[in-house]
Amino acid sequence: MKASTRPLRSLRTQLLLWLLVPLILFVGFNIWVTYTNAIQMATVVHDRMLLGSARIIAEQIHYEDDVLQVMIPPAALELFQSDSHDRVYYRVVAANGTLLAGQLDLPDPPHKPHSEEAVYFNASFRDDPVRIVAFSQPVFGVPAQGSVLIEVAQTQHSYKALSDRMWEHTVLQQLAILVLVVLLLLLGLRHGLAPMMRLRDRVQRRKPGTLEALDTAPVPTELAPLVHAINDYVQRLDDHMSAHGRFIANASHQLRTPLTVLNTQVNYGLRSDDAQTKDAALRAINKGVQHGIRLVNQLLTLSNAETGIGHPLRQTDVNLIEIVQTVLEELATLAQTKNIDLGFEFHGTPVMVHATPSMLEELVANLVDNALRYTPAGGIVTITVTGDATVARLCVEDNGPGIPVAEREHVFDRFYRLHQDRSDGSGLGLAIVREIALASQAEIALSCPASGRGLIVTVNFPALPKKAGDASDAEEPHPP
Repeated sequence: MKASTRPLRSLRTQLLLWLLVPLILFVGFNIWVTYTNAIQMATVVHDRMLLGSARIIAEQIHYEDDVLQVMIPPAALELFQSDSHDRVYYRVVAANGTLLAGQLDLPDPPHKPHSEEAVYFNASFRDDPVRIVAFSQPVFGVPAQGSVLIEVAQTQHSYKALSDRMWEHTVLQQLAILVLVVLLLLLGLRHGLAPMMRLRDRVQRRKPGTLEALDTAPVPTELAPLVHAINDYVQRLDDHMSAHGRFIANASHQLRTPLTVLNTQVNYGLRSDDAQTKDAALRAINKGVQHGIRLVNQLLTLSNAETGIGHPLRQTDVNLIEIVQTVLEELATLAQTKNIDLGFEFHGTPVMVHATPSMLEELVANLVDNALRYTPAGGIVTITVTGDATVARLCVEDNGPGIPVAEREHVFDRFYRLHQDRSDGSGLGLAIVREIALASQAEIALSCPASGRGLIVTVNFPALPKKAGDASDAEEPHPP
């Protein structure tokens, strides 16, 4: 058997992926949220430093000698000292727009803040992105002078460095947690799958041919359905192998008996010097060979029919009437030999079924042959084919001894013969019929004629829709 090249993933790998993929997605989302929070946190810290510097400058504004005086204390700028070497800019403007201190070209805020209100905004100053706070400070004691606008700006190197450090720290924590979770998952999966591995080892340690049921006690609840399914399969396999063994034993017995008889007849013919005795032995040998050939053919047909149940042979649309006519032509000689009235009743319209032609012919042949063998000389065997929109029906009726109701189920068993003293059959005919019917999705029923004597075997096939132009004007043939 050619090995499959399709890659197989272990259950451990699949479970790990199902657990890790959502976890990785969650970690990725959390990293994005952390990055956003880091930027917001850095912005808050940066804005508070800017506002603190602006308030320190505002505290140093006073009115002296009718002039607003502004002194920039060193503490206002020392707040921004860092390793990033950011540049700090400031501007102090009187209410009338007079520059009191700082850079005149520092950008104006989006709107003028109210008294003691701070406005934060981003801008570009001297080709550098800066963060600016604009703070309105009233001049106490001289209300007429209005509010002084104080702006403090800083380049964003330290701001970016702060947000990056906060984000990197959180990312490292998340990755460390993820690695730890992966290790714990691997350990957990190894421990969780241990019962399955032990179940595998128990199965692998079993000797070939052992068909005992597995014990469900030591397995977890989740594995119990699997063990039950294995036990059910083992039971069905045991039944199949037992039936197979019985079939082989019965087939061997059926073949051994005619071969033994043939050997006896050959020895008898060889020892005899009389020509008539030799001819009688040869005729007996010929009859035994024909019986053996029929038995072998029936065994092969039964095997093919059983194969057709799980793996249907090539099926096509077949006219059941034509199949029956072919079979009757082959068995007409046997009917004439036993002086049996063999009749065929059907309408001119074809009755189509979907089946394997050779198997369907074998089914009809076994039913008719079985009827001819059990019907006494001078009896009647009638085959009827009818059909409608749902069912195509084949009936084989005889006036032989029939089959008691209690025995009708057993006659489909292999090598089962109801009247062993009246027939030279092998007991495979109806078994073959049942297997072919199953492969063709047909149903078999046994019943008794209205006369109370004989047997009717009815096989119902799923009918196929009739096609236009299929009607036939052929006349019903006379019984052969």
